[in-house]
Amino acid sequence: MPPASINNYTLPLFDYPLWWVTCSWDYLLYTGDRDYAARYYPQLLKVLDTWYPSVTDDAGLLNKGLNGTAGYGDYAFLGRTGRVTYYNANYVQALGDAARIAVHLGHAGDAQRWQERAKKVAQAINTHLWDESAGAYLDSATGAVRHAQDGNAIAITSGVADSERAAAALAHLDKTTKRRYGNAFMDNDTLFGGASQRVYAFTSYPELVARFETGLADSAIDQIKRTYGWMDSHDPGITQWEGIGPDGSLYEDAYTSMAHGWSTGVLPALTHQLLGAKPTSPGYATWEVRPHPGSVNWAQGELPTPKGPLGVEWVRKGATFTLTVRAPRGTLGAVALPTNGHRVTVYSGGRTLWKNGRATTSAVRPEAGYVTVSVLDQGTHRFTVVRES
Repeated sequence: MPPASINNYTLPLFDYPLWWVTCSWDYLLYTGDRDYAARYYPQLLKVLDTWYPSVTDDAGLLNKGLNGTAGYGDYAFLGRTGRVTYYNANYVQALGDAARIAVHLGHAGDAQRWQERAKKVAQAINTHLWDESAGAYLDSATGAVRHAQDGNAIAITSGVADSERAAAALAHLDKTTKRRYGNAFMDNDTLFGGASQRVYAFTSYPELVARFETGLADSAIDQIKRTYGWMDSHDPGITQWEGIGPDGSLYEDAYTSMAHGWSTGVLPALTHQLLGAKPTSPGYATWEVRPHPGSVNWAQGELPTPKGPLGVEWVRKGATFTLTVRAPRGTLGAVALPTNGHRVTVYSGGRTLWKNGRATTSAVRPEAGYVTVSVLDQGTHRFTVVRES
């Protein structure tokens, strides 16, 4: 796929077909547009069962350079070759998303094949690309040793990294990439000069998601404040920059895009992770609200769905956390109420749903750090969580 819709622009990108797969699943998830998924399913098969296998090596990893791809670009035209963690973690993500599309369209065999391949690629990443000495994934198995934000973050969000590796990788990024204007996308300058000072909001997005979903909400919020606070407080203000360079400069001087679509990942991160609301099946037929509040005291938002708005608001005052959901007609959902490891009592509509570590109904169950209430249909649902002394 070319990087731009320009006639005769022939430079293909090694990673963009994988992003097309993931974006196709996202589009289906948000809209329920089954016709789109069915129409482009043949292209999905070509991407995952023809092209990417043609650039897979004997370890089961994508290897940039095989099949004439050494000169291919990627999202930032980076000079990376060989076994690159980012490409392979992206591959695991895309295979999982494609399997979900296949299940929705009734292609169970394709889904199983892609799920099995995703597991094998994930195992190969952990075998060949984990750097035990650094506690992080290598950027590439070829050339100088470095560790990248993109590969480490997506290894976490795609499920490649277990909890121990995820914690180590995020700690490494904290130690080596933290800047006052965001987190840099490389931990040293072996790829090019100044790489360790350059911030991409595009690759910061999966790191934000990884931090929220591994229990590091406050570090995600801090990163949002540094990255987007810098953009907001510098000319022209409010807009999302394509990239930030050393000392917070425009990374490509006057050629830097100052209103770039790929830098808006903070919006889904605030919606899906901080507020906690997201669809769990196409067209919001089912949904979930799972807040990751950290030290934030309140949040509210409304998600447009094909069936009407899904409204969510929560507030924390002292030992009490209150969450309200307004669900559209024809949907079913669940809420995960944060406990932060404390013993809590959960109330809703004058009823006690959870007390003394036990549920009063089969629709309520405990999870790590949450009490989940399921089978919620249309209408307003209000829950109060009180920390027990």
